[in-house]
Amino acid sequence: MADGARQIFLAATGQNRGKTTTSLGLFAAFADRGLNTAFMKPVGQRWIMLDGAPADEDAALMRDVFNLPDSTQLLSPVQIPRGFTRRVIEGEIVEDLGARIVAAQTEMAKGRDLILLEGTGHAGVGAVIGLSNADVAALLGAPVIIVSEGGIGRPIDEIVLNAALFAARGVEVAGAIVNKVNLEMEPQLPQLLERGLARHKIPLLGILPYRQILSNPTLAIIEDGLQGETLWPGSDMDAIIGRVSVAAMQPQHVMERIGADALVVVPGDREDVLEVLAGLWLDGGDHPNRPLGFVLSGGYRPSQRIIELLRKADLFTVLMEGDTYTVASKVHDLLVKTHPEDVRKIAEIKGLVAGSLDIDRILAVARPVPAR
Repeated sequence: MADGARQIFLAATGQNRGKTTTSLGLFAAFADRGLNTAFMKPVGQRWIMLDGAPADEDAALMRDVFNLPDSTQLLSPVQIPRGFTRRVIEGEIVEDLGARIVAAQTEMAKGRDLILLEGTGHAGVGAVIGLSNADVAALLGAPVIIVSEGGIGRPIDEIVLNAALFAARGVEVAGAIVNKVNLEMEPQLPQLLERGLARHKIPLLGILPYRQILSNPTLAIIEDGLQGETLWPGSDMDAIIGRVSVAAMQPQHVMERIGADALVVVPGDREDVLEVLAGLWLDGGDHPNRPLGFVLSGGYRPSQRIIELLRKADLFTVLMEGDTYTVASKVHDLLVKTHPEDVRKIAEIKGLVAGSLDIDRILAVARPVPAR
């Protein structure tokens, strides 16, 4: 193991708080400092196949973005697929999973200056198999930085709650980062958050301002992620979605409520809705609620007349099997994840983190990887 190898464990107060965004930006900032940095997601819940082996999707993202040389087993030593927890509880899985994580940490530290460890979900996720984020951070001897999102009461409450579980496991809580802070609307938030967290002896290590591009994907990401049948690609697949609206009402009410640059999830047989919304582009007016496109649910293919209307309006349209709720849930999942092909989004993340966080202060809380 290289002398001086240090580590930081990046945790969060829940899903979709911006932990992976922060990880990506910090990793880039560390690399820019000339630090030989490794990344590891010790326990993953959302996994894909990578080089013939299961790997957490965030580990796969980091490998692709930074061209990491490490094997899948080191980047993502433990995954929790469907049915895994039941098998652990029933005694079918007896392997020492913690030992697998420690072995990956030891290998990763060789020749490295720093290991960036990323948790999954809140501090207690994984407790059912004895590998909560708090357990893993304690096992690895890593200090924790907790990521939450904008507001005052909720982020402080969530950070304090999660910090308590880490502290109960003997883990050093080095501080917190608050993501998606709307500085234009509430410029005083950083000071309030710092004072509020200081009451609980938790340093605020920085805030990340809200950026729409980081919260919403492009139409191209929706098309790739949904893997449906594209009826029409539209004029700009790089257009950023303003919001997702579910059209579950009469056309005139949909037209009033969808919002600008919306991706509309609507059953494919609701031709009345499709005709009215396409008309917002075809009538030559400047309606504020014109959609970017449609995800048609139910597997219902509109009539050829409506399809031609959507093409004439040049609106992105993809056809999906599944009920509207299921399809809308798939779209939502795509909204909050970063994908390797999100070139603009990744560039924005790198710049935002480097420009908003005090990287030296964050590096100062890193601790040595324990000798084994």
